[in-house]
Amino acid sequence: MMINPVTPWAATVQADISNSVPIFEIDLKAYKLKIHNVGDSIWLIVFWPAGASIAFRLAFGMNSLFEKVTISEAPDEILITASTRLAYYRIILFFPESPLATFRYTTTIRTKLPLLIPFWPRDIVPLTKDGNSENTAGTIHAKQVGSRSGQLYFSMTKPKAGSVFYFQNLTAMSPYCQETEVSLRETVGGEWPELGFQFPVNADKPLPANKEYIISDAFVQFDENIPESDTEIVESYLDLLASIYLILPKPEPSQHNWLPTAEKILDNISSNKGCWIQTDGISYLNAYVGDYKTPAEIMVQLAVLLPLHEYLTWSGQSHPMLQELSDGLRYFYDKSIKSLVRWHPSLKDDLDHSEDQKSEMVMDSWYLHHPLLNLARLALRGDKMAKKLFMDSIDYAIKVARNFNYKWPVFYKMTTLEVLKAETAPGNGGEKDVPGSYAHVMLLAWQLTKEKRFLLEASRAIKKLDGLAFDIFYQANNTAFAAAAFVEMYKVTNDKHYLELSYCCLAGIFNNCQLWDRNYGYGKNFPYFFSVFPLKDAPYAAAYEELEVFAALHHYLEAAADIEILPSLRILIPEFIKYATGRLAYYYPPLLSQEMIAKETRTGEVQKDLWIPLEDIYDGWEKSGEVGQEVYGAGLAFGIIPRQYFKIDNLGGTVFINYPISNVRIGKNSVTFRLEGSALLRAHMRLLGFSKDNLKKIHVEQKVKSSYQSVRALGNGFYELVGAGRVRISS
Repeated sequence: MMINPVTPWAATVQADISNSVPIFEIDLKAYKLKIHNVGDSIWLIVFWPAGASIAFRLAFGMNSLFEKVTISEAPDEILITASTRLAYYRIILFFPESPLATFRYTTTIRTKLPLLIPFWPRDIVPLTKDGNSENTAGTIHAKQVGSRSGQLYFSMTKPKAGSVFYFQNLTAMSPYCQETEVSLRETVGGEWPELGFQFPVNADKPLPANKEYIISDAFVQFDENIPESDTEIVESYLDLLASIYLILPKPEPSQHNWLPTAEKILDNISSNKGCWIQTDGISYLNAYVGDYKTPAEIMVQLAVLLPLHEYLTWSGQSHPMLQELSDGLRYFYDKSIKSLVRWHPSLKDDLDHSEDQKSEMVMDSWYLHHPLLNLARLALRGDKMAKKLFMDSIDYAIKVARNFNYKWPVFYKMTTLEVLKAETAPGNGGEKDVPGSYAHVMLLAWQLTKEKRFLLEASRAIKKLDGLAFDIFYQANNTAFAAAAFVEMYKVTNDKHYLELSYCCLAGIFNNCQLWDRNYGYGKNFPYFFSVFPLKDAPYAAAYEELEVFAALHHYLEAAADIEILPSLRILIPEFIKYATGRLAYYYPPLLSQEMIAKETRTGEVQKDLWIPLEDIYDGWEKSGEVGQEVYGAGLAFGIIPRQYFKIDNLGGTVFINYPISNVRIGKNSVTFRLEGSALLRAHMRLLGFSKDNLKKIHVEQKVKSSYQSVRALGNGFYELVGAGRVRISS
C-alpha cells in the first residue's frame, strides 16, 4: 500500500538505483557513500550505520542520458565530470572538516545549445531497504519559506535512521537567475518523500549555450539522533545551522560609519514636514513620510523616542525633538479604560476603516504590549513620565491577559474585549508570541517595582508557549525580545525551562533569516545576507523590525553574559549583529540605486534624498519601498551607535566594533572590553577620529588563553580580532 503519492521523477528512483552498479564508493565517518549513474540522473546514496539510506541527485539529465561519467579523487574531494547530448556537467563532492558527517556538492552545467527548462525534480529521495521510497516516513522540522535561507531539516523515521540538515548556498545561483530572470524563492523544501532543492526553471528566457553556471551548491550534515521534544528539535536545529554556517561561503560585511549618518537623520526627521502632523498644538510623527491621512500612533512616537534617548545619552547632546516627542505621549492615555490606546483619541474620526485595526478602540494584540515595553525601557532609564504612563496602563494589560486566558486573538475591542479576529489564518490560532511579549512587560514591571505579582503573571503567560517550538514566532522583534526576557526569568527563578523557551524563540528568528545574497535583478548590489523578515510569511525584510531584532539580540547576550548558553548562539547572534551593523544602512534611499525604488507607494510618498528608511526590501526582481518610507524606522542609527561605538576621549577618538561587546573598562591610558562571540570567527574594529600621531601610539592586544598578544593594524585604524576574548587598547 502506498503511503505517500509521488511524481514520476521519484517513483522509479528506488528501482533505478537497485538495478545499477555503483561507479564509486567511499566512507564518511560511520556512513557509506555510493555514486550511481542511472541514466537520466547521477545519484549519491548515503547509508546510515543502522542500514537506512537516502539518495541525493547530484545531476539531472533533462530528457537525456549521461553517456560519459569520469571520477577523479583529490584530498578531501571528488571531481565528477559527465555529459549528455544536451550539456556538460561538473560536480565537486567535498568533505569539509566537521564533528558530524558532512559533505558539500557543487554542480555546474554548460549547455550545448540555448535551452528553456520547464521542469526540474527535487534532489533528495529517502530509500527503503526493500520496497519503494513512497513507503518511507519522516518529519520535516524546518524548510525554506519565501526568500529565506535555502534550508531543510528533517528526520527519517521509517525506516528509523536519523536526521539530515541540508542547506543550499543560494547565492551561488545568482548568475543563473540574473541571466534567466528567475527567482530562488520557495526552492528548498518539498513534501515527503520528494525533498530538497528544486532548481528554478527558466520557461521563458533561454539559458545561453557554452556558458557555465552553478545549479546547486548543497551542504549536508547527518545526525543519527531523531529529536522528539521541542527543546531537542530547536537545539539540534541551532547547532546544525551554526555548524553549517562555519563552513558556508560568506560575503564581506558591509561597512558604514553611522556617526555622520545619525546627524543627517536627526536633521531630516526634525525639519521635514512630511514626517510630522500637528494635533491640538502638539507635534506627532507620522508613521510614513507624507501620510497625513492616518492618525498619530503611540507606537510610532516611542519607536523613535527610545533609540533617540539612547543616542543622545551616548553622545552627550540634547535635541528639542526628544522633549517634543515626550510631550505628546500622555495624550494617548484613555481614562475610561485606564490604558494607552493605539490611535490619538482626538483623531479617531480620521480612521478610515480601510484595515481591520483602523477603527476606534480596535487593538492588534501585540500592539498593546509594544508601547508598554518601550515605556518601561524609558522608565528604567530614569524617565518619570514614562514610568507613570506605564504603571497607569499595566492593570489593563493584566485584565486583557486574564480575559483571554493568556492566549491572545489577532484583533479585539478595547472597551468590551470582544474578539474581532481570532486567528491569523483558519486553524493557525492567534498571535502566538504575544504571551512572550506580555511576559516581557511583566518582567519589566517587576524590575521597576519588585512586586511579585508581575513575575506570577509572566509565568502564567509563558506556560502557553509550551509545545510550540518554531511556532512561537509570530513577529520577529517581539519574539526576539521575548527570548531575552526568558533568559532574565531563568536568572530570577533558576528554572531551566525558561532558558529552553528562549532557544525556541531564537530558533524561530534564525529560521526566518536569509543566509544568502540575492545578487540578481534590482537587488544585485543590496547586501541581503543575514537579513530577517518581520513575519513568518512576510515577502520582504523590514527596517524597524530588523533594528529591534538587532537590539533584542544584544539584550540577549547581555542577559546571558554570566550563564552557559548553547555554543551555537555564540556563533549565530554575533554574526547577525556583524552583518546588521553595515547592512541596515541600505534601507536608506540615498544609498540605493534609483532603479531599485518603487515609483508608487501604498502609503505616503518616498523622497529619495531623505534619510528615512524604506519599510520593505523585496526579492531581486521586485522594486522596494512599495509599502512606504517609514518614519518609525528612522531610529536605526540611534539604536546602532550606542551598541557598536564607544568613546575613549582620553585616547582621543571613538572605537567602532561590529561584534557585541561587554565589560568595557576605561582607564587613564587604556580601555579593555570583552568580545561576546566565538573564537571560530572574526570581528572587525575601526578606530575613528584619532589623529595620525595618536594612531601611531595606539597599541591593540587580545587575550589568547592566558596572555595578551599584539594585534597588527591592517591599515587606517582597521583591526581584525578573534570573535571571543578580552581586548586591550592602550597608548
